Amino acid sequence: MARTWLSIRVELVAGQGEDFWPRPGRVFAAARSHSFAQLAESIDVAFGRWDMAHLHMFTLAGETGVSPLEWWDGEAPEGTLDGRSTKLSRLAAGEQFAYVFDLGDNWTHLCTVADERIDPLTELGTDPGRPAPYWGWGTLPDQYARRWNGDDGESRMPKRPARGGLGDLPPLLPGWGDRGRG
Repeated sequence: MARTWLSIRVELVAGQGEDFWPRPGRVFAAARSHSFAQLAESIDVAFGRWDMAHLHMFTLAGETGVSPLEWWDGEAPEGTLDGRSTKLSRLAAGEQFAYVFDLGDNWTHLCTVADERIDPLTELGTDPGRPAPYWGWGTLPDQYARRWNGDDGESRMPKRPARGGLGDLPPLLPGWGDRGRG
């Protein structure tokens, strides 16, 4: 396969009122025939989001919005393009654009198209059929700022288990559980 795919760097700038520095990020391989909706889904998965039932919006140069129009129930901002039918082929080398997931918590991202195209077989070892991350860095915050399972935002953090935090695990691997204690 020739070097026909875009390489798009996506950096998490802010979310839930917090700015991130250094900014965590991922680099995606994406065909020009992929839609913005496909890119949004790939970004959300790569950034650890599981509750996908939130509005999202790309903002391109010239303030052109791209979002799934059926989610807006006829109330999309004027001039918004449908993310399901708008293809990534409208992006140019070096172009920067924004992506916002969850218009309430405003998980904002800066997206940058690389100057050079890539070969997905070289970068990923396969043609994934949809945009896919092939590089990344940084710690990703939880979508709802939960620090542990059951975190309600007010409770104290649970006490760490004995034996360096591994004593509560079943003895399936060395160092887990109470195996060897006597």
